[in-house]
Amino acid sequence: MKRIEERLAPSYAKADSSESVVAYIFARTIACPRTGKQAPLSPDWWLKKGDGAMAVRLVTQQGGKALEHPEFEIVTGKAIDFDPSKGTIGGGDATSPWDGLVVSGDYIKEEAQAGRMGSVLYAVAIRKGGKRTFRAPVQEDLDAIAYAEEELARLDPEWAAEDVLPREEVPVGNDARPHHYGMGKWSLMFSPRQRLAHGTFVSELRRLIPEIQSEVEDQERANAILALLAMMQGKALNYNSYLSSWNVPRGVMRSVFDRHDFAFKSTYAEFDAGSALFSWCLDQLLDAYKGIAELLKPSKSVKIGESSSVSSAVPGSTTVIRGTAGDLDGVKAGSQTLVCIDPPYYDNVMYAELSDFFYVWEKRTLGRIWPEFFEDELTDKKNEAVANPARFAEAGKRRKELANADYEAKMTAIFAECHRVLRDDGVLTVMFTHKRAEAWDTLGMSLMDAGFTIETSWPVPTEPDNGLHQAGKNAATSTIFLVCRKRPEGGGSVFFEDVEAQVRDAARVALSKFSAFGIDGVDLLLSTYGPALSVISSQWPVYSSEADPTTGKSRLLRPEEALDAARGELVRLQRQRLIGRAAQLDPMTDFVLLSWEIFRAREFPFDEARRLALAVGGLDVDSLVRAKVVEKKTGMVSLLPPDKRVRRKSDLEDALPGVYLEATSFPVVIDAVHTAMHLAEQDGPAAAKAWLDRVGLAGDQRFQAALQGLVNAMPRSKTKDKWDIAEAAWLDAVCFYFPDVSVPEAKVVEEVPAQETLFDE
Repeated sequence: MKRIEERLAPSYAKADSSESVVAYIFARTIACPRTGKQAPLSPDWWLKKGDGAMAVRLVTQQGGKALEHPEFEIVTGKAIDFDPSKGTIGGGDATSPWDGLVVSGDYIKEEAQAGRMGSVLYAVAIRKGGKRTFRAPVQEDLDAIAYAEEELARLDPEWAAEDVLPREEVPVGNDARPHHYGMGKWSLMFSPRQRLAHGTFVSELRRLIPEIQSEVEDQERANAILALLAMMQGKALNYNSYLSSWNVPRGVMRSVFDRHDFAFKSTYAEFDAGSALFSWCLDQLLDAYKGIAELLKPSKSVKIGESSSVSSAVPGSTTVIRGTAGDLDGVKAGSQTLVCIDPPYYDNVMYAELSDFFYVWEKRTLGRIWPEFFEDELTDKKNEAVANPARFAEAGKRRKELANADYEAKMTAIFAECHRVLRDDGVLTVMFTHKRAEAWDTLGMSLMDAGFTIETSWPVPTEPDNGLHQAGKNAATSTIFLVCRKRPEGGGSVFFEDVEAQVRDAARVALSKFSAFGIDGVDLLLSTYGPALSVISSQWPVYSSEADPTTGKSRLLRPEEALDAARGELVRLQRQRLIGRAAQLDPMTDFVLLSWEIFRAREFPFDEARRLALAVGGLDVDSLVRAKVVEKKTGMVSLLPPDKRVRRKSDLEDALPGVYLEATSFPVVIDAVHTAMHLAEQDGPAAAKAWLDRVGLAGDQRFQAALQGLVNAMPRSKTKDKWDIAEAAWLDAVCFYFPDVSVPEAKVVEEVPAQETLFDE
């Protein structure tokens, strides 16, 4: 550690020795296409929000004259006389600070791919006198960066000969953004100073290998020590890259994989690798090692009565096997009481593609200790159990279908091995989370084909509750635990019509039970999937009365058909719960209510929109698009607010659903609600009330039922005093005139305070 920090110290030289640097904060830059001047790209200029707010002022003029280069000022509190939320990039396009004109996203990518994208340091997060604050860059900071670039250039020929830095090409998989933004090689995902830091770690670890091996007599122990030290590198890479960033709300470093992808970051944060990065990585490593060691200790006996006690220690040794779960050749058949598996979640995360980010570095460190683990150039994508369309790119339109089939085949093989090694009275526990029924269909088919029945399921909260102020997201926060056993042999042919009532009943019981536990939104929908699969898995094989077009015989049921029945039951019960009584509305209104209730977000997956549309009354997404209820995006749909649903008077004659100020009747109730909301927003609540009286909706029970359902379904959260879903304010204004409509209190979310530790874990 000392050797690394001594080598790197000049690259992080400071003007003030009394301060410690928490993070250097940079913006990526391109040349303004019209002036040629350096244009920093930042989505906003906040450094800290809330009490003691701090922001960066981008300065391009002084004394009425344009500067040659951008400069930056740190502004605090009331001195922030501009809007720091207005940055220079958003939605892929940028705005030049030199002429105020748009810089296209295509131009930005062209500059990056040509190697002309740079970086500029615009703020430094520091700790001084026990207090954390920010300062603007000073000349010493810039000199240290220049020194690091010169040192990297000096070392580069030597490092190239010794294969210190990863120069392999980034393969084009599901995420092509590294290539789009000029990071076509793994080493180019790091700034020159970051490359110097990581390369220094590689060279010093290699130097350490013979030293440890000569001092420690037991070579296995020596290699274990070296391997643990090498694992520091993974943490360092994840928090010190072009793709790591500064988390303003929390005031901490954010890792590369906070989103499980290679998303381009227009701003990035850098560690002080001359004094903080690797010592922190070592602390993190030791903490994890101690935690794992603690788990391996025998548990003490626990006294449960006057004369009896029970030990929770598990007898026997722990064995770690490296290999595929589809071939557990070293495990004896029928030997295991419990198999617990947390499989890849279908197409959620491409683990192998992301792992290459670490693999290419670690084969240069860990690969010197255990070369047999790093024989391949990159990680194995072919045998990974994920639905990876990139593997089947040559199949064109069939690539997704083939990826799904590949995932199902691999999961069936894995579950077949689990079935083989499990005792007849043993239990298989499967953890799974995915919003899309398609993923559950594939998982369920794999389990049942392998000979399992799903006995019960439980949603367990596993993700942090970020509050309803994150209303743009619709992620599940619970993992579903499926408890499975071996299915007894035998049984006759069962048709879905024979068990559909049981599926609906199981969904109804699950909704009642888990909603009582406070589970809602996507998680409540997912809580019905396990019980639905449980019914059909216990009587598998289950057939559809529809004939298979190929054989002419009754076709085998797909699990998704049972999930559709569960979803239909959820629609009926949730509508009744939202309104507070049984009510008949119309399919489009049901779709809007249930979308807000289930997904708690304006945007959600297209596939789930399609299934929900079918469940509420045989709709399709195209009809919802024509009705201006939703708009389609790539793989997603987005609920349209009232102002986006306004129609021309001529559309009224064609009976197209939408918002009309001229209409006097509304077959689709949500159109009436949205029209009233639009009037409240445009002309004020009094105008909305006058319109309601004029068209006779003030006493309409269906209108009031839809109003009550919507106000209960739509996320009612504010950050400070601003509604997270803007139309919630308009909805409240309309509800004011309906005293029988119960309006829930809004949840007010303050800014998330910065944590005391430096890093976002």
